Amino acid sequence: MSAQWPSEPAEAEEIIQPGPRVTAPEIAMRSIVKRYGPVIADDDVDFDLRPGEIHALLGENGAGKTTLMKILFGMVQPDAGQILINGEPVEFKSPRDALDRRIGMVHQHFMLVPQFSVAENVVLGSKSFWGPRLRAAEIEKSVRAAAQQFGIHLDPVQRVGDLPIDVQQRVEILKLLYRGATTLILDEPTAALGPAEIEQLFLSLRDLSSSGHSVVIITHKLSEVMDIADRVTVLRHGKVVKVAERGTFDKNDLATAMVGHALVEVTSTPHEADTRECRLMVRDLVVKGDKGHTAVDGVTFGVQSGEILGIAGVEGNGQVELAQALAGLRHPVSGKIEFNGRDITRATPRELHQYGVSIITEDRLNWDLIPELTVAENLGLSEVASGGYVKRGLLRRREMRVNAERLLHEFDIQPPLPQLAAGALSGGNQQKMVLARELSRQPSVLVVAQPTRGLDVAASEFVHRRLLELREGNCAVVLFSLDLGELLSLSDRVVVLYRGCIAYGGPVGQVTTAEVARAMAGTGVAS
Repeated sequence: MSAQWPSEPAEAEEIIQPGPRVTAPEIAMRSIVKRYGPVIADDDVDFDLRPGEIHALLGENGAGKTTLMKILFGMVQPDAGQILINGEPVEFKSPRDALDRRIGMVHQHFMLVPQFSVAENVVLGSKSFWGPRLRAAEIEKSVRAAAQQFGIHLDPVQRVGDLPIDVQQRVEILKLLYRGATTLILDEPTAALGPAEIEQLFLSLRDLSSSGHSVVIITHKLSEVMDIADRVTVLRHGKVVKVAERGTFDKNDLATAMVGHALVEVTSTPHEADTRECRLMVRDLVVKGDKGHTAVDGVTFGVQSGEILGIAGVEGNGQVELAQALAGLRHPVSGKIEFNGRDITRATPRELHQYGVSIITEDRLNWDLIPELTVAENLGLSEVASGGYVKRGLLRRREMRVNAERLLHEFDIQPPLPQLAAGALSGGNQQKMVLARELSRQPSVLVVAQPTRGLDVAASEFVHRRLLELREGNCAVVLFSLDLGELLSLSDRVVVLYRGCIAYGGPVGQVTTAEVARAMAGTGVAS
């Protein structure tokens, strides 16, 4: 049975032929050790992957999951240990060596060239089309045949930069299958997908597994592990603490193994609508996207003090542009944004900070931090911009460092080194650093996008508690998240964006997960 993807239906005369039965190798990693200076990322780790299984790799931020899989893919060299393929010791010096053994990896941040077509990205780096000239017609024909073989509906001539995120993910997977990969490693594959896209991805992975492919999924989402995994390996502080077969674990078992103690799920009690102050008001907002299209089309909503408004939607339906407009990073074409009755439609991020608005975007590397500056400097950016930590034109670095040490401890940012370059932190710890800076300001309004993307279950629980504390302190929170469970557990009200319009919404107590998911997918959209 071929992998099926949600996309345009095949033409009536098209017949999708099932792909050939493959045989993935049995993979064993033995006593793997990887050090980064004094930090041990992987500490004597054993990991096994059976032919045709879907294996989830779990652990907190910094537990060593991605490092372990980068070693298997040849991107990182271990300091000790051994990799065995069907019992034969192998040594991978580069990803090319791993691909030669039919092992491929799809990274959390895709390795695609936006300016190239689907076909060009799929064959990029392949020896099949080396020559004095790029044979476009031959490439497109070959890629189209491969997509048909695996049931992946893609147009080989489309420009990758024009494709939504879930379709780009298909390109990455097809790129590996095209090269003959029978073992796929997926790093946080659902981070940018909505419920419908996740469901279809999992159907496809099951089909690939049933055809003989092996799959490793690195994820923080325990509900997804329960849905998809045949087996689970849990890492904590670089060591394996649990290996379990399907049917022998539940979410509580896995969470306890990841963090070393039981966790209590954080949920809010939604506030009933009342006459509290409307802190943030958005009226008939129209915002253009980067390509000149209307990304936000006449959106109107208000957020009261002490309320969390959740914004749901599949990526690419206007959430990014709306969040950037609220954050002063993109000017609307028309409409109005008001803060406590003040027109802030064209306010800059610095002005918004002065008014008491905190901003956390979904693109931390471009907007929220400066990788070359130290952790202490990044944690002090907001205060420095408003005149803090400055005396007679000089930075008060000791005061900045003391504050940084407090926030590093409070938000459990690892390693807790104020003078370390922010770019040296893992993605999850960079996220915690940005959250520490903005949440600690006690803002009147918080605009936050994907706050727990890349965070482990314990860090996510901590962030959820802080968001609820801000709400109880009368902060108005606009929460953008692709995690529907997160939105429904934290928000007082939720609205769904579809093609730039509000397609559905209401108080959390009056909406259902199924209705929200249907609206996100474009069905059941309000007229």
